[in-house]
Amino acid sequence: MHSAKNAAAMLTRTASHTARTVLSKFYSSVATPRYVPRRAVMYVPGSDQRKIDKVAAVAADCVVLDCEDGVALNQKEAARNTIRATLEKKRSLFAGKDCSVRVNAVSSDLWKDDLASVLASQHLPTTLHLPKVDSTRDIDMFASEVVRLLEGRHLEEPLRVFLFCESGRSLLRLAELCEHGLGLPPPLLLDGFVFGSDDYCADIGMTRSSLARELLYARQKFVSVVRSFRLQAIDLVYIDYKNLAGLERQSVEGAEFGFTGKQVIHPCQVDIVQRAFSPSPKRVQWARGLLEAYEKHQTQGAGAFTYQGSMIDMPLVLQARNVIATSAAQSSSTHTDGDLRAPSYSSPLA
Repeated sequence: MHSAKNAAAMLTRTASHTARTVLSKFYSSVATPRYVPRRAVMYVPGSDQRKIDKVAAVAADCVVLDCEDGVALNQKEAARNTIRATLEKKRSLFAGKDCSVRVNAVSSDLWKDDLASVLASQHLPTTLHLPKVDSTRDIDMFASEVVRLLEGRHLEEPLRVFLFCESGRSLLRLAELCEHGLGLPPPLLLDGFVFGSDDYCADIGMTRSSLARELLYARQKFVSVVRSFRLQAIDLVYIDYKNLAGLERQSVEGAEFGFTGKQVIHPCQVDIVQRAFSPSPKRVQWARGLLEAYEKHQTQGAGAFTYQGSMIDMPLVLQARNVIATSAAQSSSTHTDGDLRAPSYSSPLA
């Protein structure tokens, strides 16, 4: 068992190192791709110009222009045209945000037209979201089409990718999908996974409840697998958007589980979600003080020590470092933490 775990860990490190090496050769302007925080991931129908203009003023880390579930079948072409026109104004509309596009799943007959329209824009989205990923073949088909469409085009940064886990089959294969996604060809870079709870429930015949207790196992397995690959893990939508107390409770819970962000569907959800997934000033102060105490005890040759009434050992030191790294990443969109992946931390909460 230990040899299998060691082999898996080696594969992950090798994939990450290979991706870093290839990307450093492919992009002349960046040695290491910057970390892009995505605490609130907000969807807006690509066919609705009014909502797109409105969400541009919302302080969400990530805005997703949607071609998929948020758009009626007879509005798909209108959504593509509106999204493409919006991308041409990306720098003025979405400055400081991750401007993303969610295309339709490869199991549909729509996704190639989505990509052809989006990738013809002069200003590309920061990130592409691919829903309903059930197999490595889905990933390969998507990647091949993107590479074909972008052939000969120089990018200043990689085109980031988020994949969606939305079925029982996808959850069972999640480690395989993460590992395969880490090997995406340039100019693509896998940044994380999104848990699509509604489609997951429909797939396995689960009944949704307001407290989402029925999703406890799926959420915890999802975040454990995705974070073990140092990828960002985005939690489920809280659909009762007027229940802000319930939203806060679930957001705090998700952050404690290890999720790095949460999907939102209404502007009123953004501030609560982004606060829940940010280290509080109190937590940052605790982390800085602990690290200062750690350095002091290290120079004295001491091992474990007491800080603010608690015994401190290396796991807590690592948590403190992760709090500082997460705070820095969220404070600056140009932050680079020396790795292609999200900072690994247990919980950013005080």
